[in-house]
Amino acid sequence: MATKSSSSIKNEDTYDALRDKGYSKEKSARIANAQANDSQSPSVKGGKAAPYESWTREELYERAQELEIDGRSKMSKSELIEALRG
Repeated sequence: MATKSSSSIKNEDTYDALRDKGYSKEKSARIANAQANDSQSPSVKGGKAAPYESWTREELYERAQELEIDGRSKMSKSELIEALRG
């Protein structure tokens, strides 16, 4: 849960709701802060990409490589999914 000491969160209720849904801290903060900004109108729903569970390990590895995730070569499919969502 967001606390008053984490003043970078502009809309704590939205942040907490997104964290409860399993969003990462960073993504939750970005969405919550964008929704609190009147000049932006972000959607809570993500893009059209298939969920990571339907990707092959090779596809997950390639995405982890793009994001420069350390230790990716030794990760299992489930570990890659966790690291990508991190």
